[in-house]
Amino acid sequence: MHQIGNQKDSNAWVAQTWAAFILSISMTTVGILNLPADVWIKGFMGMGLAFSVGSTFTLAKTTRDLHESRRITARIDEAKVEQILSQHHPLK
Repeated sequence: MHQIGNQKDSNAWVAQTWAAFILSISMTTVGILNLPADVWIKGFMGMGLAFSVGSTFTLAKTTRDLHESRRITARIDEAKVEQILSQHHPLK
């Protein structure tokens, strides 16, 4: 059975993703605050932004968990097949 290693992102990639996230949230917030609209409209748009960010984190976590569970299931299935093959090896 081959070993599946942990994939590690580089520090530069992690820094770039955090910078992009912070910049996008900041610019959207500044845009909402500078809209020529009533406070309740700005509040509604701010709530929409907050819920969009929260649901994006939830979706990303759920997708990652699903991927990891499938990967573990595949590794278990592969180990079972290798065990069966080793027990029923025709040359033994």
